Amino acid sequence: MTPLQHPDPAQAKIDARPLVLGSTSRYRRELLERLGLPFETIAPGTDETALPGEPPHALALRLSIAKAQATAALRPGALAIGSDQAASIDGRHAIGKPGTHRAAVEQLRMASGRTLSFHTGVALACPEAGFLRSGVVETRVRFRRLDDARIESYLGREPAYDCAGSARVEALGIALLESIEGPDPTALIGLPLILLTSFLEAAGRPVL
Repeated sequence: MTPLQHPDPAQAKIDARPLVLGSTSRYRRELLERLGLPFETIAPGTDETALPGEPPHALALRLSIAKAQATAALRPGALAIGSDQAASIDGRHAIGKPGTHRAAVEQLRMASGRTLSFHTGVALACPEAGFLRSGVVETRVRFRRLDDARIESYLGREPAYDCAGSARVEALGIALLESIEGPDPTALIGLPLILLTSFLEAAGRPVL
């Protein structure tokens, strides 16, 4: 877990500001609902294209901040949350959302017997108050040996085409894995609630 600290001038009653999640992901919405805080969602409209040679860790952090800032611009005065996830295999090759069955099959073939690292970023921003917190949580996921029959069986029952790595680990995708290593189980699903809770605390919006 590598939170980045930013200057934090007077917070100008951040605790009274509405909370807005900049995401169209139902997974992130459902995760944030666990904290029991009132919030709304909005599409931040952020370009998610990676920069040339950009490492997954840096990509997740940059896009999380960009989404939080874009959300804050669309909802002036709000306390905005942005999050993004990027994955890599064996620490080198970037892995995105497959989008299609064929691409998902290829991703799972490549993941078979190997380790994927998921870099999940989160940012909390309120520009009017000069407030910004951001960080990235890494989760290492080891896949079982997967033959084509198992891959087709899984994707036939759970077409995880909108998940980086083609495995929905909070559901049937857990059967594809040998192990998960990381400090926050919610990070792998798409929103690091442990890190976000600390950011909310710093903003004067404690969960408890």
